Amino acid sequence: MKYSFENLNYEFGFAHGGVSPIYFCRTEELSSNFAFNFLDFVIVPISSSIGKHTHATDNQEIYVIISGCGEMIVDGIYYQVKDGDVIVNAIGGTHELINTGDQEIHLVVIETPLKVTNDLNSSNS
Repeated sequence: MKYSFENLNYEFGFAHGGVSPIYFCRTEELSSNFAFNFLDFVIVPISSSIGKHTHATDNQEIYVIISGCGEMIVDGIYYQVKDGDVIVNAIGGTHELINTGDQEIHLVVIETPLKVTNDLNSSNS
């Protein structure tokens, strides 16, 4: 599968009580073809945010910053994030992303389950 920020149909709305709406597109969800819960493409406009939220203990999220810059708060620790940064939000962790820059943040969010069962590996044992 190939995706591009330019060719997606985005929804516009608030994410986890953020200060302003963001654009997001869920391109894939957990299926027999993928070992992740979902794959989202997200655009966070200037001064917008993905609000502070805590995940369940059965998943974690990975944020891949494609462009832009901002501040990420992960379990109370503040990080400046920019193009090329990858943030792993731990299982059961609390995090938020604030666009503090002068351009949109483009990022990919991947939520992974706590345990991935790989039927291919188990059949080769």
